[in-house]
Amino acid sequence: MRILITGGTGFIGKHLARQLLAEGDLALEGQPAQRIERITLFDAFAGEGLPQDPRLEVLTGDIADAATVARIADGVDLVWHLAAVVSAAAEADFELGMQVNLHGLINLLETLRRQGRGTRLVFSSGFAVFGGQLPPVVGDHTALTPQSSYGMQKAVGELLVADYSRKGFIDGRVLRLPTVVVRPGKPNKAASTFFSSIIREPLNGEPAVCPVGRDTQVFISSPRRVLQAMQRAMWLAPQHLGGERIIPLPGLTLSVGEMVDALERVAGVEATRLIQWQHDPAIERIVSSWPTRVEAPRARALGFEADADFDSIVRAHIEDTRR
Repeated sequence: MRILITGGTGFIGKHLARQLLAEGDLALEGQPAQRIERITLFDAFAGEGLPQDPRLEVLTGDIADAATVARIADGVDLVWHLAAVVSAAAEADFELGMQVNLHGLINLLETLRRQGRGTRLVFSSGFAVFGGQLPPVVGDHTALTPQSSYGMQKAVGELLVADYSRKGFIDGRVLRLPTVVVRPGKPNKAASTFFSSIIREPLNGEPAVCPVGRDTQVFISSPRRVLQAMQRAMWLAPQHLGGERIIPLPGLTLSVGEMVDALERVAGVEATRLIQWQHDPAIERIVSSWPTRVEAPRARALGFEADADFDSIVRAHIEDTRR
């Protein structure tokens, strides 16, 4: 079995690869286990902290280049498509966001269509596909109303994957992810990067800036839950999905203040004193446009789960980063 993970040197990609390599083989629902022969991590940069394994191949390049994508996707059996320009960066640079988030996806879908193998693909989307005047609770069939270029690009991507699946070109699955907290590593250009920074940096004894108020509501999921969802989405047999290929995931709704309170319960007041509250209207505008209350009955029926509370997420981050 040959696997491709685009955006593969990022946090989710390399941890997914590490889990797959440790398992050694992969059994999709209703199919016999197959040995993993090669995992290709493709990204714009090589990254750090990658697993050292002869089955792992790391390639760098531009996903907006059709010839490059045709080369890296040649003959692959499974694809996790995680490559993306994140929210604030896509808003600041419209052309870059379009090239990576939309044209890069089209390059990949067209490559798989031409191969004619019905390759199984998991596409990572998010709740930035919503914005503006939303119902009190967003459900499985709430109309898409993106209020950012990133959200628009993800919304178009969801529809593309669904239609390529309808036509039988691929066997696609779209995971609409809550914001992932706590991400290890360093801050990125996502508008939501502070969600992790206000937990991660104080745990390391470093200051962090929170650009929104304590009452700001957020909808999140832990890295552990997201990695579980990535594997489950790939594992599910296509008959469970039918013509509905978009799976909004369940998550945890709470305020930024409640996140900080959980940090204090787990790590003490010394940690929370390192948080500096500096209002940023641009970040607040983007973050406030996202839904915060989501019902995901279909995902739960398919076996996807949400985190129980934020205290456990903080403890899991401490455990995972100290291994």
